[in-house]
This record gives sequence, structure tokens and C-alpha cells, in this order.
Amino acid sequence: MPATSFDPDCGTDSNLTADAVMVARMRLVLAISALLAIAVDAGEAQQHIGSPVWLAFAGYLVYSVGVYICTRMGQPYFQGKAIHWFDVLWFTLLTFVTGGVSSLYFLFYFFVILTSSFRWGYEEGARVTMASVASFVACSLGTGTGTDTYTPQLLMRTTFLLALGHMIGHWGGSKVELRRRLALLSQVSRLSNPRFGVNRTIAGMMQKTLAFFEASHCILLTRDTATSTWVMRTLRKSHAGESVSVETIGRASESPLTALEAERIVLNKRRPWPLNWLRAPSQACDPRTHHWLPLDEHGMHDSAAVGAMLEARSFMSAPLPMRLGEGRIYMSSQDGSFRRSDALFLAHIMGQVFPVIETIEVLDRMASDAASKERLKISLDLHDTAIQPYIGLKLGLSALRKKATADNPLIDDLENLANMAEGVVADLRRYAGSVKHGADNQCEFILPHLHRQAARIKTLYGIDIAILLEGNVHLDDRMTAEVLQLVREGLNNICKHTHAHRGCIRIGCTDGKLQIQIENEASDEKFAAFRPRSISERAAALGGRAQVSQGADGATAVLVEIPI
Repeated sequence: MPATSFDPDCGTDSNLTADAVMVARMRLVLAISALLAIAVDAGEAQQHIGSPVWLAFAGYLVYSVGVYICTRMGQPYFQGKAIHWFDVLWFTLLTFVTGGVSSLYFLFYFFVILTSSFRWGYEEGARVTMASVASFVACSLGTGTGTDTYTPQLLMRTTFLLALGHMIGHWGGSKVELRRRLALLSQVSRLSNPRFGVNRTIAGMMQKTLAFFEASHCILLTRDTATSTWVMRTLRKSHAGESVSVETIGRASESPLTALEAERIVLNKRRPWPLNWLRAPSQACDPRTHHWLPLDEHGMHDSAAVGAMLEARSFMSAPLPMRLGEGRIYMSSQDGSFRRSDALFLAHIMGQVFPVIETIEVLDRMASDAASKERLKISLDLHDTAIQPYIGLKLGLSALRKKATADNPLIDDLENLANMAEGVVADLRRYAGSVKHGADNQCEFILPHLHRQAARIKTLYGIDIAILLEGNVHLDDRMTAEVLQLVREGLNNICKHTHAHRGCIRIGCTDGKLQIQIENEASDEKFAAFRPRSISERAAALGGRAQVSQGADGATAVLVEIPI
């Protein structure tokens, strides 16, 4: 199972804490039971029980009580992997003081094998199993019981511990892997906001899948039957946090990525030279029968070409279940090796996600076609009901400015009003044009837009607006348009309803949510809770929310969170 950054306990702190508390409770029960067994032991065995035995079992009880208390208090260290390694040391001591190979307390090793395997997976369970076997053998040799008399008993118990530990680790690893897969399916099923198009949904799915398999490279190749053009989306592990690269392939027939069989799941593993004869490096699976077969000579050549292109030690590929086109996904690794179950699970992920993505894309096209017809009508109405009155206002202000004499104290105010009206007319015309023709396909990055808005407010109102972009924020054209409108509403509120001379805009992305914070400095007026109606309604339409809070220095902040 490839190690990933996914939490084995489905990424929830509550599951992790609950498991840790349960294990700590069982450890405490085990320690009490062991001490009671020593206390009630009578007869000939009682003569061999000395102070080292009592100290060892009492010490383990005190240790178990301490771990249980700290775990209940939520200490993160006592929920990690280090605790079961301390258990191995304690069980080795208990086995040593009670006779080595003849001690029944070697069964305690199964407790730590169980906890490590079912909480952290097969690899951790296998390491603990090997450490337990080595410790048990060392105890036997240290106590002098590893002689010929005890050799059969030592071999049987060692074999029993090793074999059963491997089985526990295998089943525990399967349980952990299933939980991780369910967690991934749950995450990729949380599709992005449909208002922002399917590109963001596809990019999020690629990023989560790449992280799950800890792959080096992910390529998604799709072709629309309506346009017959191939689109390739690329994401590398080294570019984590950046946007997915999208490009159109003109001559796709010459690319080895399109040469593999359309409906087959392909797995390629390049083995070291001494082992390359054990199994064919490239295998294909029919998704309907799940039967794996080696590729023929032509398929081997195509698979080798893909591996050379990706510079991968191992790669897997699965078809995309698209109703209106075709495509494949490629996942490659330069260090690790994928398994058959990984390739089948990759195909299962695509089968779950892509039908929904296609549905969103069809609905998006229908909405875009319907909106294009309405945009023309809205732009004409906007020109007649908003732009023309502002033009009349600008002309009236210009005429009034000409009537004013040079010594009139209002001449500067009239000139500022005329310039403001002219700027509003220019903004309305630009907005009407964008409504009529739609948003640009390649939208300029949001930062220059915000700086222009801040400069305009500085000129008209004398308010300094600081722009802060926190972290890596990648926005497409739709998201940029929505953010600019929200920021514009917030800045208008600062200009019209406050006496502030400074403000700040913070934009960041945390936990899959775009966060927009619009602040203005504290004023002499007492803070009163309010609800920005327009901003709240826009945020709700995008599936988010808006709230108003007061900072430590008395500043008023409007925080908008939008799931992306």
C-alpha cells in the first residue's frame, strides 16, 4: 500500500482520539490483569516470583495509568506511533523477568501488533512484528532458555508469533486502506461550486488523487466528440499547490498517450534486472471481468513509450467513462510501484466522478446559452436606464460648472462631481460591454484589478486601501468576476457608511474555502452589529456566507467564505 499524506482514520481527529482512548483503556485492563495474575499465583511458581517481577509489572501498570490519563486529556504525543514501540519494550521486559521462552506473557506482543496494524497499516504492523520476534528471541537467549531443551518451544512460539503477526498486519492494513479509499471517495465527491465551471472540479480531483497515490505525475487526456479536439491536463507532485496545466493537442495521434487500448486498465512496473523475468512488465485488465493479461508485442511497445515519456518507474492508466467523448488518466511514479488493486481503484474513482462532471458540464453549457440571449437584453436595458441618466447628470454638472464664476467656492466640488460622474459612466459602459459579450476566457489575474479599484477610491474619497494576498490563490475568470463584485460592494460600504481613512482587503484560500476579508479602521462611532445585505446575498448565491466582526483594535471586518 503506498504511503500517503491521507490520515488512516479518515482524517478526523475524533476518530483518532476515540481509537487512542480505546487502546489506552485496553492497555490499562491488560496491565491490571497481569498484576492480578502475579498476585494470585501460588504454589511452586510463587517461589520464583521476586522483587524484579513485582517492580516490572507494577511499573507497567503505572505507565498504563499515565498513558490513559494523558490520552483522555487529548495529548497528541500519546496518540502517535511512539506509544506502541514503548509497549514492545515493556513486553520484552515482562517476558524477560518471567522466564523468557517459557513465559506466557509473550502473548502480550499480539496486543501491540494488533494496535499498530489496525491503526497505522501493514507496514507499521510488519515492523512491530519483526521487532517483537527479535525481542522474544533476545529474551530467550538472555535468560539462558534458548538451549537445546527449549529450542522446539522457541521455534514454535517464534513461528506462531511471526505467522499470526503477518496475518494481523495484512488484515489491519486492508482495513486502513479501505478507510483511506472511502475518505478519498468522499473528498472527490464534494464537487466544486458548479457556478465556477468543471475545470476547478477536475483540478481538485486530480490533486486529491495524486496525493492519495503519492504519485509523481498525473495526466488527464480528454476528447470531445463534438469538436474532436484533445485536451491534456497535467499536474506534477513538485508543482503541488499550483493550478493544473491545460493545453490542446493538435496532432494527438502521434502521442503515445493515445495509443493504448481505449477500454483497458493498464499497469506497467519496471522491475530490477534480476527480477524482470518473473512477470511481464505491462499488463492489461478488462474492467468488466477484472481479468489481467500480459500485453501483446504492440501493446508492450506502446506501454514502454508511455513509460519513457513520463520517465516513470511505474505507471497505471484507466479509461474515463465519458458519454460525450473519450479519455484516459495516467498516474506515474518515479520511486514507488503501483499494484493491480491501485489501478482498479483508479478506474473506480473515474467511474464515480466523471459522470457527475459531464452532467455539470452539460448544465453549464445550457445555462451559458440561455444567459447569452439574456445578456443582450440586459445590456440594452442597462444603457437606457442607468448609463443615459448618468450622462445627463454629467452634462448638467458640466453646464453648472461653466456658469460658476472663478471666485465661486463650490467650483472645485462641482469639478470633482463631474469627474466622478464621468468615471461612473465609463465603469457602466465597461460593465454593459462585459454583460453583452460575456466574460473573457483568459481573465487577468485579480491583483491588478484590485489595485485599480483601490487607486480609484484613493482619488475620489481619499481612503487608503491596502491589498493583501495570503498564500497561493488561483482564480479563474468566473471566480475573479465574483470576487471583484464582492470587493466592490465592500469598498462602497466603506466609502458611503463610514468615516474611515484607511481600509484593507485580505484574500486567501484555506481548507477548500476562498476567504475575502474587507476591513476598515476604527472610528469614533460605537460598533453596532449589522448585516451587509447585498454581500450576504451574493455569498449565499455562491454557497458561502458573510459575517461581520470587530477586531481587537476596534476595526470592523466583513468576512466572506466561499467553498471552491
